[in-house]
Amino acid sequence: MTAAALASLALVQLLLAMSPGPAFVLTVRTAAGEGMRPALWLTVGLAFAVVLWAAAALAGLSILFELMPWLQTGLRIAGALFLIYIAVTLWRHAPDSLPEQNAEMPRGAVQSFLLGLWTDLANPKALAFFAAIFSGLVPASPSLADAVSILGVVFAVECAWYAVVALVFSRPAPRRLYARVKMNTERVFAVLLGGFGIRIGLG
Repeated sequence: MTAAALASLALVQLLLAMSPGPAFVLTVRTAAGEGMRPALWLTVGLAFAVVLWAAAALAGLSILFELMPWLQTGLRIAGALFLIYIAVTLWRHAPDSLPEQNAEMPRGAVQSFLLGLWTDLANPKALAFFAAIFSGLVPASPSLADAVSILGVVFAVECAWYAVVALVFSRPAPRRLYARVKMNTERVFAVLLGGFGIRIGLG
């Protein structure tokens, strides 16, 4: 692929990453509520999941969903239930106090990574999004070098955007503001996540 094509892909991926969704909600909540380190591990998990969907699109697995729609339906419902579970958990713990950032990490690296991974894997429609994007930007039969470059761009852009979000919302001033409005904010986030889950479940 040319540098111009990779730059176009990076721009499209950035716009997709910046669009509001479960990943943004959880990154803000994790950064403000638990600190920078858990939020960065969450970010890596989010980016890794997006790369998996992008790799599936490059491999042509969207055709499998067309041939086996029940598989897509099952994955969609499982993803929806996962997001609704996260929403319910967030609602229940909204009144809890923020942990101290200098204490032991509230959520471990593996837990944060897996939360990010499963959050972005919860939306199998991402496969269709990447298939549509790649159809206009990627060669019909990309070489191994092209595939590595594409997946590298997707990972880098996703990581960079959510790392910026994590950095901003883990700073002292946003954290203090978040602490003051934590219960109401997290319950709004819970409603949003539940809404995303219902929307994904209904297709």
